[in-house]
Amino acid sequence: MDERSLRYPEWQVPLEDVIVEPDPTKLPDRIQTVETLIFQRLAQLESSNDGVVERDAINTALNVLRVVKRDRLAFPDWE
Repeated sequence: MDERSLRYPEWQVPLEDVIVEPDPTKLPDRIQTVETLIFQRLAQLESSNDGVVERDAINTALNVLRVVKRDRLAFPDWE
């Protein structure tokens, strides 16, 4: 996806990399990178009244990561 069309490219670009990664051995590191970026961003948003839309996008991203872990890495689904 074109980086210019993403609202939050700092963490959405690495998320896209996870989604399209064909090699399951590379997924854990890519997932960890995205999770770290997301949680760092959430820490920044914590002290802000803004960011409602981004928080919703982050929740969606975390659900995507959960599905990738479950479907491609055989993680249990805790939901």
